[in-house]
Amino acid sequence: MPELKRLQIGHAPAVLAFELANRAYFAASVSDRGDAFFDQFADRYAALLAEQDAGICAFYLLVDEGGSVLGRFNLVDIEDHTAQVGYRVAQYIAGHGVATTNVRELCRLAAARHGLRTLRAAAARQNAASQKVLAKAGFVPLGPADPAHLGGKPGTWYERDLLRQPSSEILPGQLRDSDGHL
Repeated sequence: MPELKRLQIGHAPAVLAFELANRAYFAASVSDRGDAFFDQFADRYAALLAEQDAGICAFYLLVDEGGSVLGRFNLVDIEDHTAQVGYRVAQYIAGHGVATTNVRELCRLAAARHGLRTLRAAAARQNAASQKVLAKAGFVPLGPADPAHLGGKPGTWYERDLLRQPSSEILPGQLRDSDGHL
């Protein structure tokens, strides 16, 4: 069964293979990383690990039993109990709930492991799948996102308050009070 794992040095070859295999697919909805990303991958990967070690970011991979990366789920710019969320899944598993399930898990980890209270994510207007994932994971639209943040594409910022459990995640038998709290 696939598992969400914290990024480690040994994951580098699998991450590179994931990015290369899905490059065209990702470029259809987000800005292409460009050839320099792949040419300088080792240095960029080391920089990611340094940011993670410094507590600025937290990077997670969805890894299958064979060690292949199925998706990336990231918390970036961690500051004041807030972070931005980024994620991408392999083309061949997209549309099967993998992103939604693991964004929800990332939200749980953000609160439990990283002490975060608020998460934000931007989705391009043309990326209906990402908007749907965010909504199902309890994010609500905030307003327009700067197109520069989305590779020149117009979009929307979304936010999730981690101190409130969205109704989509209430388990049977759990009740909310009159203010909507559990």
